Amino acid sequence: MMIPACRLADLPRGEAFRLDSDPPVSVFHTDAGEVFAIDDTCTHQDASLADGWLEDCWVECPLHASKFDLKTGAVDAPPAKRPVRTHEVVIEDGMIYVRLSTAAPRLPACVAARLAGAGG
Repeated sequence: MMIPACRLADLPRGEAFRLDSDPPVSVFHTDAGEVFAIDDTCTHQDASLADGWLEDCWVECPLHASKFDLKTGAVDAPPAKRPVRTHEVVIEDGMIYVRLSTAAPRLPACVAARLAGAGG
């Protein structure tokens, strides 16, 4: 399933765009001009990675400084222990599209419990 995120021209290098999917996805435009998409929620605690600090192909969680590799989803150090899910990015006619991964999201327990309680 391909979801339109935003126009490439509207996402400056070094910035992120939060896609309000379920669960949310962050689209990052690196300083080198690459575009990546990962789940927006840190696997440690409910924090938006779109609000984190982007450096090279890594984003640092705004809460506790774990960093996630935008290419693989791997995490560098605690407190996060699990990687985030990555998604395929397609750019067509100046538009960024995200093809959502079919893998199960790796949400922190507090978010997973809230979604389960909401019937989601």
